[in-house]
Amino acid sequence: MAEIIPFKAFRYDPDQVKLEDVLTQPYDKITPEMQAKYYERSSHNLVRIILGKTGETDTDAFNTYTRAKEYFHDWRSDGILKQDPEPGIYAYSQTFTIPGTRDLAERRGLIVLGRIHDYSDGVVFRHEQTLSKPRTDRLNLLRATQAHFGQIFMLYSDPQAEIEKLLKSKIEEDPVTSMLDEYETLHRVWAIHDPAIIQAAQQIMREKKLLIADGHHRYETALAYRNERREQSGSANPNAPYEFVMMTLIPMESRGLVILPTHRIVHGLATFDRERMMEAADQFFDIDRIDMRTESRSATTLLAQAGENGTAFVAVTRQGPYLMRAKKSAVLDALKQVPELQRNLDVVQLHKIMLERILGISEEAIREQENIRYERDAFEAISWVRQGANVAFLMNPAKIEQVRDIAFAGDVLPQKSTDFYPKLLSGLTIYALE
Repeated sequence: MAEIIPFKAFRYDPDQVKLEDVLTQPYDKITPEMQAKYYERSSHNLVRIILGKTGETDTDAFNTYTRAKEYFHDWRSDGILKQDPEPGIYAYSQTFTIPGTRDLAERRGLIVLGRIHDYSDGVVFRHEQTLSKPRTDRLNLLRATQAHFGQIFMLYSDPQAEIEKLLKSKIEEDPVTSMLDEYETLHRVWAIHDPAIIQAAQQIMREKKLLIADGHHRYETALAYRNERREQSGSANPNAPYEFVMMTLIPMESRGLVILPTHRIVHGLATFDRERMMEAADQFFDIDRIDMRTESRSATTLLAQAGENGTAFVAVTRQGPYLMRAKKSAVLDALKQVPELQRNLDVVQLHKIMLERILGISEEAIREQENIRYERDAFEAISWVRQGANVAFLMNPAKIEQVRDIAFAGDVLPQKSTDFYPKLLSGLTIYALE
């Protein structure tokens, strides 16, 4: 099934730069404020490649993509980025505090090159739809730089922890990379060049199916680029560099696999009427008023408790918050056209019934985020309502079993159904195709 191979990664030379000054969060998690800070930190910060600033005088011949190409070339020439002398795979550990708690967790993975597959091959599975604009952006960057700077976050099943046992002796050694990011997550990387360990990992992974957790746009970009290069070459070369993409493999059973909820803020609906919304929702949900003095943390606690026995979410209006629990028969009847595995997902019930049916927001408008804003922090979601948004919906996180079952059945979840935490740092390892 899944084919993985070692590679000669390019990595920042810690003797020339401070890793804290040059490594970044994934491009799609970089806000304009973060971009500005990254630029200030170092002239070699990876943001200049993966999310460079546009200029007023940019042209087809001189723009963010051509500058990214120049930066990558120059940093390699100057030794800022150095290539490992022999192929390897890379153990990767993230130690972090789970948001909203004081609990410390560790998530371990393996950075490798993985063969690119069409979804129809039944090896790599998605759980989200992608958007054309970011796909085009990433494709232009890949064409210009001929390199992958961040890893696709891939999940696989390993109930016996075979990979972790295989790497146990290696991660007891000193890592080649160790740094604390802006979210106080400790990232450590170990380079593994032992042929016996590499071959054993390849054998274990050969029977696995892979589920994209994060990086759908970059995966589909790599797939599109592979197809371009195949067409240009006129002949098939299964070992060509563009047939592979850099990925981090993490077991679904990991205790450090954390999925955070993503809350929804509805805004800009000129015809929004709270009373009409609540009256229509009463057909599908049991609605209980929550004390208006309840803080966001208490509201999410009530939500989590309600979610243990069924699907639920909290609707936050200017008149106060309401706990909404599904009337199972009414909801399932309304979702007859939805794939069976998805009908019991709170996010599906919210999108299909509350957003589309009751509030009249089209599926396309939701996909293009025309009247929807997504927010990880519940307090921030509530504050948007205070600032004039129509309504906010506080959500419980999806369960990995739900994500797995739906993806392996060939279906996708609504946009922003999952938020895996923490993110994989970009620039820890870089895969150059040429």
